[in-house]
Amino acid sequence: MHDSAFLKAARGEAVPHTPVWYMRQAGRSLPEYLRVREGIGMLESCMDADLVTEITLQPVRRYGVDAAIFFSDIVLPLKAVGVDLDIKPGIGPVVASPVRTLADVEAIPDLTAEHVPFITAAVRALVGELGATPLIGFAGAPFTVASYLVEGGPSKEHAKTKAMMFGAPDVWDALMRKIAGIAAAYLTVQVEAGASAVQLFDSWAGALTPADYRQHVMPHSTRVLAAAGELGVPRIHFGVGTSNLLPLMGEAGADVVGVDWRTPLDSAIPLVGDRGVQGNLDPTLVFAPTDVMTARAAEVIEAGRAAKGHIFNLGHGVIPSTDPAQLERLTEFVQSYPLD
Repeated sequence: MHDSAFLKAARGEAVPHTPVWYMRQAGRSLPEYLRVREGIGMLESCMDADLVTEITLQPVRRYGVDAAIFFSDIVLPLKAVGVDLDIKPGIGPVVASPVRTLADVEAIPDLTAEHVPFITAAVRALVGELGATPLIGFAGAPFTVASYLVEGGPSKEHAKTKAMMFGAPDVWDALMRKIAGIAAAYLTVQVEAGASAVQLFDSWAGALTPADYRQHVMPHSTRVLAAAGELGVPRIHFGVGTSNLLPLMGEAGADVVGVDWRTPLDSAIPLVGDRGVQGNLDPTLVFAPTDVMTARAAEVIEAGRAAKGHIFNLGHGVIPSTDPAQLERLTEFVQSYPLD
């Protein structure tokens, strides 16, 4: 596994081909995923080790991607420690009692391995099944997870989140420290069970200015990534709409910076410093004719040559209505694209 194309690229080493995997590849568009999930809630699915194992393996079997991504959800650690939340279909995570005060923060327990035995069991089973294919563990970054806790659910404006960040800095700092500790512990559980790399998802960080990110968010993401770094695995840091934050997201401790589809790789690479990049084909291009999709994929691969290392991915997650056969064609194209 040490010589896998994915891990080589993450370390900035020469690769036999451009490695490829897809965010949200575990599930979403796969008919076999829809069959095994039928009648089972999202969080319930994430807490069933056998089901997590099966869902994580499905895209590896179908596409032959260069890495598996652990099937879970960024709010699962909160659920595991006792936060009253659920994932509502068509809505997303909904928190019954949003965080408002220091007492609310202090009421959230710290996460230990004993809270998530199903995670340890699933990762160990996956490592045994995957063989030479690396498994990526993941966690939600402190800002994005905090936004769900403060807003009580998904938000476009993040008004309540920013109000706490600017107006109640003591509560904000305590909450971010709490979430960072939970995320670090969650990643540690996954790596100690056998995950070969980790990705920190900061889906909503693009709502911030660089100055606010540096002051109020970056120290906490740095703590999470530093904990993962001590475990000796590559660290990927990804956010949506974060072209203005790419240098800081790299500085926070990433070995590889994920780039969404809005920012061309040739623009992103100089911003991330001496690090690899991941991305960044527009997820909607899989709905285009195959020759159009592959032509644009070739442009991404060519741009990625200038980076310390390049891992091909979509610029965000797989769209649920994606045709799996088109992702098969894309995977084959990327892996067969000549680098000589």
